[in-house]
Amino acid sequence: MVLGVCVALAVLVLAVYGRTLRYEFVNYDDAGQIYQVPQITSGLTLKGIAWAFTHSHNGHWIPLNTISHMLDCQLYGLNAGGHHLTNVLLHAASAIMLFLILRRMTATLWPAAFVAALFAVHPLHVESVAWVAERKDVLSGFFFMLTLGAYVRYVQRQSRAGSREAGAGKARVLDYGLVLLCFACGLMSKLMVATLPLVLLVLDYWPLNRFAPLPQAEAGDRPNRWLVPRRLMLEKIPLLGVLLLAGLGLFFSRHENEMTYGPASPPSQTGRALLTPLAYLRQMVYPAGLNVSPPPPDINPSGGEVMLGIILLAAISAAFFLARRRRPYLLVGWLWYLLILAPVLVLIQKHLELRCDRYTYLPLIGVYLLLTWTVADLSASWRHRRLMTGAGAVAVIAALIWRAQIQTSYWRNSESLWTHALACNPENPLAYCNLGSVLADKGQIDEAIDHYQKALEIQPDYVGAQNNLGTVLFQNKRLDEAIVIFQKVLKAQPGLAEANNNLGAAFFQKGQINEAIAYYRKAVAIQPLNAEFQSNLGYALFQGGKVREAIAHYQTSLEIEPKNANTCNDLAWALATSPEASIRNGIRAVTLAEKANQLSRGTNPAILGTLAAAYAEAGRFPEAVENARRAQQLAIDQSNPDPINDLKVQIKLYQAGSPYRDTSQTNTPDRAR
Repeated sequence: MVLGVCVALAVLVLAVYGRTLRYEFVNYDDAGQIYQVPQITSGLTLKGIAWAFTHSHNGHWIPLNTISHMLDCQLYGLNAGGHHLTNVLLHAASAIMLFLILRRMTATLWPAAFVAALFAVHPLHVESVAWVAERKDVLSGFFFMLTLGAYVRYVQRQSRAGSREAGAGKARVLDYGLVLLCFACGLMSKLMVATLPLVLLVLDYWPLNRFAPLPQAEAGDRPNRWLVPRRLMLEKIPLLGVLLLAGLGLFFSRHENEMTYGPASPPSQTGRALLTPLAYLRQMVYPAGLNVSPPPPDINPSGGEVMLGIILLAAISAAFFLARRRRPYLLVGWLWYLLILAPVLVLIQKHLELRCDRYTYLPLIGVYLLLTWTVADLSASWRHRRLMTGAGAVAVIAALIWRAQIQTSYWRNSESLWTHALACNPENPLAYCNLGSVLADKGQIDEAIDHYQKALEIQPDYVGAQNNLGTVLFQNKRLDEAIVIFQKVLKAQPGLAEANNNLGAAFFQKGQINEAIAYYRKAVAIQPLNAEFQSNLGYALFQGGKVREAIAHYQTSLEIEPKNANTCNDLAWALATSPEASIRNGIRAVTLAEKANQLSRGTNPAILGTLAAAYAEAGRFPEAVENARRAQQLAIDQSNPDPINDLKVQIKLYQAGSPYRDTSQTNTPDRAR
C-alpha cells in the first residue's frame, strides 16, 4: 500500500506538471539567473562551483541552487524542457518523502497520504515548480524533507529500547550529523528554511511526543516539567550554528544584482505583514485568480483592517493553544505555517513582491496537516466514514488538479504568463513591463513602448520599466530620448549596472566615446564579472585609441565567457593589426579568430576579415588572401557593401606579402558589431 501511494503521488505530480517539459524559459529572472549567466551556461566546472560559493544574487546566497542550474546546463544545454524536468522530479520526490515522513511520525497512512497529495497538486505551488528560476523552492524543499526524515530517524533511534547498547551512541551522532548536513544543504538552496530548527522543536511536541517528563532516574535530577523542553532546545544549538555559517556565507560573498527597496512606513509594513498569512489562507481555500508576482495590496492598509487581522490571528492562535491537549496537531500545524512563513512576511518592500504564491510552498504543509487531522478526528464516529472521507478527498484532489493544470498552462511562455497576469489585474505594472519586453523581442516596437508607458503610468518610479523603455528607444535609433530616460534611471539608482551600460552604449552610438567609456567603467565597477560589460568597455577603449587597456578588458571578458564570438574577434583584430609591435601577437590572433569563425559558423564577413588579418600577421599570406576573398563574397551575398572596399585594399596587401595595420586605432565599418 505504501508503494502504491508513492506511485500515486508521482502520477499526480506528472498529471499537473508533465506538460512543463515542453515549456520555454520565461523573461522573469530565467535570463539573469540561468541562460544569460556564463558561469552557469558553461556547465559544471570547478571554477563555476567556486563562483557559486563566493557570490550572491539579489541578497540570496544559494550556491547549491546555482550548482543545480550548472548541472542542468551540463546535461541539457539550454533546452528549457530539461530544466523543467529537474524541477518536476524534485517536487515529486519531496511529496513522496513528505508522505513517508508523516506516516513514520504519526503511524497513519491515509491522512499522511492526503497531506502529501495536497502538497503535490495545490495551485499555489505552481509558481515554485513551473518557474525554472524558482528552483530554489523545490530544491530547498527537497532538503527540508531530507532534514525532517533524518531527524525522525535520529529521534526514533534515541528512543529505541536498546539505545544504550554498544554502538548506539555513535549511530545517533551519525544520524544527527546527517540532520546538520541536510539542513546546511537546505540553507544553501534557499534561506527560507532558516526556521526549520523551531519547526523541529514543534514536532518534538507532536507527533514525536518528546515533551513528556523523563523519569527522575534518567534525568538525574528532581522532576521538572521544563527539563525536557530545555534539553530539546539545547539539542537544536548545532542547527543554529549551521544557520550562522550560512549567514556568514551571505555576508562574505560578492553581491551581484542587489535587490532595491522601496520606501514604506514601518506601520504599513507591519500591517501588510500581519494581513499576509490570512491572505494566503484565503487563496489556499479558493485558489482562483492566481498570477505571478501580483501587485502589492494597499500600501497603507487601514487601521481597521490591521486591527481585525490582529484579532483574527490572535483568536486562531489562542484557540489552537487551548486545544493543544486534545488536538495537538492544531497548534503544531499552525506554528509550522507561521514559523516557515516568517522569513517572507515582507517587513521591507522588495520591488513589487509583497505577496507571492511561491512563498507558500513549505508553510502551507502545516495548514494541510491540521485540517486533515481535524477531519480525521471529527469523522471518527461517522457511520460511513471511509466512504465519505474518501469521496471528499478524491473530490478535493480532483478540483485542485484541475485548477493547477490551468495555472500551469500560463507558464508555457512569457507572453501567456504576462497576458494572464494582466487579465487578472490590469493595474499590474510588472506585467505591462515584461509583456512589453516580449513585444520588443518580436519587433513590435510601438506596442512595446506603449506597454512600458502604461507601466509607468501606474508606477511612475518603476526603474525597470524606465530602463526597458530607454533600451527600446535606443534600439529604434531614438538616441537622445533614450539618453534622457537612462539618465533619469541613474538619478534614481546610480548603482544600476545595466542602466550605466545602456547609457554608455547610447553615447557610443552618438560618437561620444569618452562619455561612453565613463559609463561603461561604472557598469564594470558595479559588476566586474559581467562579460558583456567588460567587452563593451574594451570595444569603446579600442575606439578611443586605448588599445592596451582595451585588450585587458577583452581578456577579462573571455575569462568569464570564453565562447563569445564578438569578443574573440575584437581581441584578435587588436592583436593582428595594431601598429605597435609590442602589442601584436599573430599566433594568438589566429587562434582567437579561428575560434570566432567557428562559433559564428563561417557566416560573418567581419570575422572572416579578422581571420585574414590574423593569418597575414602570422605570415600565412595565401590563407589570408583566401579568407579575405571569402569575406568579400559573403558581404556581397548578404548585400553588405560597407566592408567590400576595405577588403579590396587588404587583399592587395596580402598578395604583396604585407600584413594590415589599423593605423587609425579604430575598427573599420566591416567589423561593426
